[in-house]
Amino acid sequence: MSIFEGFLSTPDMLDVLGDARFVAAMLRFEAALARAQAQAALIPDVAAQGIEACCRVELFDVPALVRESGRAGSVAIPLVKRLKEVVQLQQPDALPYVHLGSTSQDVIDSATVLVTREALALIEADLQRAIDALLALAPQHAHTPVLARTLMQPASVTSFGFKCAGWAAPLVRAQGRIAAAAAQALQVQLGGAVGTLAQMKGQGDAVRSNLARALGLRDGGATWHTQRDEWVALGCQLGLLVGSLGKIAADIALMGQYEVGELAEPTEPGRGGSSAMPHKRNPVASMVALAAAQRAPQRVAALLAAMPQVHERALGPWQAELAEWPGLLASAHGSVRALAGALPGLVVNAARMRANIDHLRAELPAQAANEWFDPALAQAAGEQALAQVQALRRQASDNFKPSKKDTAQ
Repeated sequence: MSIFEGFLSTPDMLDVLGDARFVAAMLRFEAALARAQAQAALIPDVAAQGIEACCRVELFDVPALVRESGRAGSVAIPLVKRLKEVVQLQQPDALPYVHLGSTSQDVIDSATVLVTREALALIEADLQRAIDALLALAPQHAHTPVLARTLMQPASVTSFGFKCAGWAAPLVRAQGRIAAAAAQALQVQLGGAVGTLAQMKGQGDAVRSNLARALGLRDGGATWHTQRDEWVALGCQLGLLVGSLGKIAADIALMGQYEVGELAEPTEPGRGGSSAMPHKRNPVASMVALAAAQRAPQRVAALLAAMPQVHERALGPWQAELAEWPGLLASAHGSVRALAGALPGLVVNAARMRANIDHLRAELPAQAANEWFDPALAQAAGEQALAQVQALRRQASDNFKPSKKDTAQ
C-alpha cells in the first residue's frame, strides 16, 4: 500500500494483509490438504507429514513469488512450484502428493478466507469498543439538550444521548449482519480443476470436510469458484459498516467546528495538530472514517461488478475481485479503529450546546422559541434514548448467540 493508504488503516491490519501472511496462509492450506487426504487414505501418512514439514514460510522468498506471479497469472503457481522443489530436497517420496487434486483458485480463495477471518477479528474487536463507548455516552447525556439539525439548519431540540443512541443503532445492526455473513462466507474452497474433485477418487467430500475442519472453516458442501454470492455479501456488509461510521464522523466533525463547539475529539501529543497553525485541533479520527466512507463504496461496487464469472473458472473478474479485498478491509478497520479510539474520550461541551440553543431562542419570536427550542424537549428524547440503549444492549448480546439452526448442526 502507498504512504497515503497506510495512515488510513492500522499497523495491525496492514500486517494481517501483508504478503508474507498471505503466503503463510497458502502454505497452511497445502499442509492441511495433505493431512485431509491422508485421513481419507488418498495419500500415505508419511507423505502428509513430509509435506507439512516443508510448508514453512521462512523457506520461501516471498517477494520473488510476488514477482513471478505476474508472469504466471497466479501467485499459487510459483508457490506450488517452489513447494515441490523444497519437498523434493527434503522429503522426495512425498513429491507426487503435493497439491494433489487441487487447483490454484482453491489455495488462493482458502488463503484469502483465512486472512479475512483474522482481519474480521480486528474489525469486530474495535466495533465492540465503539458500540460500548456510544452505549455509555447515551445514558450519560440522555437529558443533555442539544440542537437537532435538519437540512444543515437548526430544527428543534433533542438530547445528545438520543443522538448517541442513534449513532449506535446501525453499528449494533452491522455487528450482527457481519457475524451472520461471515458465518456463511468463511468457507473452505476445494474443487479441483473444474469443481468436481475428479482426482480425489470418490473421496472428495471427505477430503473437503477434513480440510475445513483442519482450517476451522465452514464446509459449504461444494465448490464456489464462480458462485461468489456469499463471499460478496460479506463485502457488502463491510461497506455498510463503513458508511455508518462515516455518518458518525460527519456529525462529530460538524459539531466540533469552532463556531459550533459542541464536541471535540480527544487530544494527545502529536494528534490533530496543524503544520502551520498551532491553535488547530483537527478531528483526525473523523477524517479517517470519512476517507474510508469515500473509498469503500468503490471497493464494494468492484466486488459486485466482478460477480459475472463465466463457466467454471473466471478469466479476469475473479482476479479483479481479489485485488479489491485488501483495500476494503484496510478501510473498514481504519475507520472503526479511529472512532473506537475517539469515542470513549469524546469531549462533550454541554454548556456550549445549551448556549447555542439560548442564542437561537433569543433571535426568535417567543412562540416559536418555546414550541421548537425549549430545552425541556430533551427530557422526552432522553427517555427514548434510555429505552433504545436497553434494546441495543440486548440486541448486541444476541448478535453472537448461536441460532437454532447453528445448534441443530
